Amino acid sequence: MLGEVRIVYRLAAMLGGLCLFISACATPVSLHGTKPGAGVAPTQAQVPEVMGPLAQNDLSISAETAGAQTFPVPAPILSPVIARIALLLPMQSETLGAAAAAVRAGFLAAAGQESSDAIRAETVESGDALPDVLASYGNASFEFDIVVGPLSRSGVSAIAQSGAVSKPTIALTQIDTQDETKTVLPKKMLIIGLSIEDQARQMAGLMHARKPTGTAIILTTPTSWQRRAAKAFAERWLELGYESELMELDISAQGTYLGANGLIQLQKRIQTEKPPFLFSALDAVQTRQLRMLIGQDIPVYGTSQLNPLTMTQWSSADPQPEMNGVRLVDMPWQLQADHPAVMAYPKPALPGETLPSADLERLYALGIDAFRVAKEVALGQSQFQIDGVTGKLRINLAKETGRFERIEMPAVYRGGRVVAVGAAK
Repeated sequence: MLGEVRIVYRLAAMLGGLCLFISACATPVSLHGTKPGAGVAPTQAQVPEVMGPLAQNDLSISAETAGAQTFPVPAPILSPVIARIALLLPMQSETLGAAAAAVRAGFLAAAGQESSDAIRAETVESGDALPDVLASYGNASFEFDIVVGPLSRSGVSAIAQSGAVSKPTIALTQIDTQDETKTVLPKKMLIIGLSIEDQARQMAGLMHARKPTGTAIILTTPTSWQRRAAKAFAERWLELGYESELMELDISAQGTYLGANGLIQLQKRIQTEKPPFLFSALDAVQTRQLRMLIGQDIPVYGTSQLNPLTMTQWSSADPQPEMNGVRLVDMPWQLQADHPAVMAYPKPALPGETLPSADLERLYALGIDAFRVAKEVALGQSQFQIDGVTGKLRINLAKETGRFERIEMPAVYRGGRVVAVGAAK
């Protein structure tokens, strides 16, 4: 069965002319009978459980922004092999196919820049259902030296609890913690997925350096990823010795805009309590709506979800002066074009009139760093650091359970646009 769903890449030498989208290549991906390009162009309903925010409603990808992004296969190059990597992705998934394609494209882009080491990587179809994920993982860990994946929170949780982790496994998303219990990761498992919770905790640390006084207000809605971000910030803020109050705002029936009643109540609380700042576990549209009502006098801080555009889009987008002064954290791929790692890898090209997507760009960047981490593990490194396109990465596999840390870049709205800053001020 694996032979039917696997595409082999020989990645030992430079993959010159690597093209990432169907419009630029003649040979598109076709897995297990899938027509070339099928299942890759997402709609709003196609990205419920991915990474980063990686849970339902975490990624805001529409047909307009994602378009027909597809990712073709480069010609194989034969060479000696020192490590075999299985890239375990749900390429045929209706819900995760677009995200999987973006991660794989970034993985291949990074592999194309590595010409000194012979590493063979194969894309292995994982499927969506947990039995399929577990079966694919079991086969992959038997045949390969390293497994990169899976892509869903439920899949990572199932593998972590299965007792089947016998090979180095680099999971591409966070573990599912809906049951409020803490899963102890297997010794050979490392989780490098994008994390909205880690961003919230990092922002709490940046705010701690300002030594604020008073009780902060944390804003969220019933949306799951926003609640997770709010909770992570509150817990870290308490650990640092500060107080906060959580305020959950209602949203419109369409789930996009904040309700008027909640905003009026918030405005009254700000006038009465005069909090030192607001932590916005909201998205960019909701935070802009908030700012238009309360003004710019009170500082607002948040996560990468306050940055809805790519660097390319910001160069031509209309400024959003209502957001000036709002601070956030995001990855170098989204903020710093002259970052050494960002400059080293190709940007994904878009066919025709397709608009870029910030969330797909983040997943593409995750694929780049996933290959770089896997390469170091393949070379036998147990403790190392990478100045990655998703942030500064610190990996320590010498511990009983693998430790991973990602530090992202501070940013601020200035002149109506998001720009990187050296440190939160």
